[in-house]
Parts: sequence; structure tokens; C-alpha cells
Amino acid sequence: MNRSHYCNQVRDNLVGQRVTLCGWVSRRRDHGGVIFVDLRDRTGLIQIVFSPERHSHVHAIAHDLRSEYVIQVKGEVAPRTAETINPNLETGMVEVYADTLDILNVCQPLPFQLDENVGEASRLTHRFLDLRRPEMQKNIIFRHRVTQSMRRHLDEEGFIEVETPMLTRSTPEGARDFLVPSRLNPGQFYALPQSPQLFKQLLMVAGYDRYFQITRCFRDEDLRADRQPEFTQVDLEMSFVQSEDVITLTEGAVARSFKDALGLEVPLPLPRLTYEEAMDRFGRDAPDTRITMELVEITAAMKNTGFKVFAQMANMAGGRANRGAVKLLRVPGGGQLSRKQIEDYTAFVATFGAKGLAWIKVNAPWQEDGWQSPIVKFFSDEEKEAIQQASKAEVGDLIFFGADKLPIVNESLGRLRVKLGKDLGLMDDKPFAFVWVTDFPLLDWDEEGKCYAAVHHPFTAARTEDLPLCMSDMEDDGSHPLTKVRSQAYDLVLNGVEVGGGSIRVHDTAVQLRMLELLQIGKEEAEEKFGFLMKALSYGAPPHGGLALGLDRLVALMLGVESIRDVIAFPKTQKGTCMLTQAPSTVDAPQLKELHIRSTQGNKPMV
Repeated sequence: MNRSHYCNQVRDNLVGQRVTLCGWVSRRRDHGGVIFVDLRDRTGLIQIVFSPERHSHVHAIAHDLRSEYVIQVKGEVAPRTAETINPNLETGMVEVYADTLDILNVCQPLPFQLDENVGEASRLTHRFLDLRRPEMQKNIIFRHRVTQSMRRHLDEEGFIEVETPMLTRSTPEGARDFLVPSRLNPGQFYALPQSPQLFKQLLMVAGYDRYFQITRCFRDEDLRADRQPEFTQVDLEMSFVQSEDVITLTEGAVARSFKDALGLEVPLPLPRLTYEEAMDRFGRDAPDTRITMELVEITAAMKNTGFKVFAQMANMAGGRANRGAVKLLRVPGGGQLSRKQIEDYTAFVATFGAKGLAWIKVNAPWQEDGWQSPIVKFFSDEEKEAIQQASKAEVGDLIFFGADKLPIVNESLGRLRVKLGKDLGLMDDKPFAFVWVTDFPLLDWDEEGKCYAAVHHPFTAARTEDLPLCMSDMEDDGSHPLTKVRSQAYDLVLNGVEVGGGSIRVHDTAVQLRMLELLQIGKEEAEEKFGFLMKALSYGAPPHGGLALGLDRLVALMLGVESIRDVIAFPKTQKGTCMLTQAPSTVDAPQLKELHIRSTQGNKPMV
């Protein structure tokens, strides 16, 4: 059974040598007696020739071959004639004349041909076949190259790979936990980790200095193309560092993976934006900087306008989450859009909370009354001038406006910017656009719960100069001043997708307790949920920080595929199910009884 080469290794340097190959029959062709088989393994294809003149008994066996039969072939490598060379195949200069053929296994009729474009449901149901397709094998092997590149880089930078528990306790990290009942501890549950956050901080307290892990994480969230209930992240933590050290280290690891896996040089250092700048210019904290359009705020210029919607929002006071805002988005060449298309974009922004989408078509300079829109009549000359100066609109352009609370304006126009950029081709030609987003707010005000919430997680450190505000006992007068506190957090964004995020952590027990207090986690609850962390921080915790890269998202972006399911060997659907194994599934009553669980379907007891 020993094979001498993989299929794609058979090249013209092996002409005249015997080889032993194993793989699957990709195609079989009978050309007037001579049978040709494209033999496939994970490296590629090679053409096998079964000639009746050379080896009649082998040729006779080859008549029985069908697609996806598993075979072993032995034979001599020969050059192809000039007219039969296949320039589209890496092994197209040679072929193998078989003198031995063993059929190792047969294949039932396939539910779909591997070269067919079939629906995802069928692909996921028969994932073992889907993974044979060259496209999927390329993706999975590419992912392997990326992870190995990351491992090599981190190892060379002095990191130690440490495994952390998969069964841990439930802690508030911003998403729902997957819970695992404990048979030995009735009524108690483990949680699958949303991240190794607390354990990697404990490793820093333990003196390991530089930790990494390529690990599975679990979050019981609603799914989409770039989200799975279980996912993989490249997790790292470092001691005695500042934000700059973590960012520089991460840039090096990412740049090396692009070089090793794609052969591309990523210019370093990567560009950076503060959170405030990203939200002001792009409306989102994960901006796609390939898109050339930007948002511009004109709130101050609209305070006295005759257009009541704009005036109302321009005069609405409040903090970051509550104040009103008016912003515009200039669409170069957008004047060609039809009324129907504008209505479609209006419906699009409505899904993000916008109550409408005002617009102006620029047919000529505003002084010549060349602006076409139902709202132009409400603007004074000074307001028109302000719009012109802010937008820098030219003839043929379209200006969209958003007016609402600032978060709604940012979200709706930010999403519209991305959609227009892709729909109208308003993007530069860079295949990969990285940007760091830094100085995130430490806390947000949750209007529904009437409390502060951590923007990243409760263990993120505030900027040193903003820390006194967190530690003071000042009364909240309704302006929610703590939303102005900046954190030492940073996200890595690629093509408008967050592919990594991290922060410098709190390493002082008193500060950590105060952070939990601000999140309305009292001393008792803090002790119950985080007592082990508090204790660890009190025993000589060094300053430390880290980051996690979303491996699935990063690899999908590197390959240019739409869904992370195409870079995961056995993914779940958007409903969180595995169509191959039919998980999740019901379990037998005795298993539930052992776990002290009673299952219900609706209101009917099952056990």
C-alpha cells in the first residue's frame, strides 16, 4: 500500500521512473480502446493511461472503474506528446502508463457530482463528499498553512502554547453560554468557554509571560455568514506590555501568515483610527476603508433650518447615545440612480432604525437652482452653502442625509455607505485593507436596563488619564459621564470585518472591583463569579494584555469566500445544526435521569 508520490508531485523530472499512486477516480474516458483516468488526491490530478497493447489484464480491470472509486496504480511516468499536453494542469506535461491496478473500494451512485454547483444544504448533508472537492480541499489546506505560520511566528517570539479548560464556569462575557450539566454535581452546570479570557490572565499571574493557544470557543448567539456557535481563535496574552507592544506583535503574525500562505507582503505598520474618528467618518467601528465615501456631520449648520426633521435632531441634546445628529453621505455619480433605487435604499436603512432617507440630486451648482429634491425649498442660501462645503458635491452626484439620534444615523448611513460602495463599485482596488481601531469607550449606557455595560468585557483597563473618573463617586446627572472614559482596547479590522480584538487588562484588585461595581456586579456576586480572579490579582499580578484573532473570519477573507462555513471542515447551519450528523438531537430518558434533568417540549413533560 506504500505510495511513492502524491498525484501533483508527478512531473517531467520523473519521466522513465516507476511510481505508486493512490487516490480517487475523478473522470474516466474510453478513447477507442485506450482508457484514460484522471486520478485525484488532495494535492491535484494526474492522468493515468490504461493501454490494451501494453497490459491487457490491467486494461480489462480499468473497464470497471467509475467516478470516486478508490484505487492504487503502479506504472511508468511518460512525457505527453506535444498535441496532448494540458497547460491547465500542473501535471499536464506527463502521464502514467499503468501496469498494476488495485480497486481498493467502490463508490455508490453520488447524490451530486463533485464538479456540480449544488446547494449548500446538499453539500453540508454530504460534507464528507463536499470536502473531497478541490475547492474545499484548497480552503482547508490553506487554513492549515495559516495556523502553522501563526504557530511558527509566535513560537519564535517566545510564546508558550498552553491549553485551557473546555469545561469551566459561566461568567458574563457578553453572549449566552452553552451549558453542560454535571452528573456528579446534581443541579450544577459547566459552561463551554466563550474565550479563554480569565485563564490566560491567570497564566500571566503565574509568570508564563507570553501565552498563546489556537482554541475553540463557544457562544450561543444567532448565526450569520461570519458567525458560528463554535469557532476558532488565535488567542494570546503578554505580560509587562502596553497596547503598542500587543499591536506590533499581532501585526507581525498577521503579515507573516499573508506572506507564507498567499505570498503577499503586508506593509507595516498598519493604519490606525480612533473609535471616535471611525464613527465620525464611517459610522461604524469596523470600517471598510476600501470604500472611498465618508460621512460628514452638518448638525451645527442645521439648527435653524426650515426643514423641521433636521432642526429637531440638530437641537436634541444628550450624550453620545442620546444626542441628535444630521450627517450626509456624498455618492459620486449617484445622480444616475432612479427614484425606485432611492426608495430601495430608503427601505434598506429602515432596517437599521432610520425613519427615512432624504436626498439631493446635484444637476448643477446650487446657486443656479440645480439641486433636485423635495427638501431643497426648506434650506436657506447659507444652509445650502454649508451642505456644499461639507459634501464637496459635483454635478452628477447624489447626497443622502440621515437625521436621528447619533447611533441610528451612524449605523444606517454607515451600512448604506458599504452597500453603495459595493453596488456602485465605489471602492479602490486594494484586495486587503487593514486598519486598527483604538481608544474604544470603556462603558456604554444601556437605556433599557438603566445601567452601564462593558463595551468589550469587564476586565478591560481604562486609559490611565481617564481612570480617575472611573474611581470617583460622582453622581450621574443623566449625562452618563462614564461613557466618555476611553479604554485601552483595540480591534483589528480587515475589509470592514473585525478579525481581532483585545485590550490591556485590569491588573489591580481595587480597580477590578470598581469596574464590576460600575457594571452593577456587587461584592457578593463578584466573589461568587470572579473570586478566583480577584484572589489571583492580589498575589502579584503583572501588567498584561492580549488579543484574539478570529481564525475563521481571517482565513475566509484571505481566500475571498463569502461564508466562514467554506473554511470550516464541519460547520453548523444558520440554525446551529449539523446537517451531517443531525446534531443537536434528543437523548434517551435514562441519560437525562442520570443528569438530573427533566426535558420539556412546549409545556409537556418528556421525562
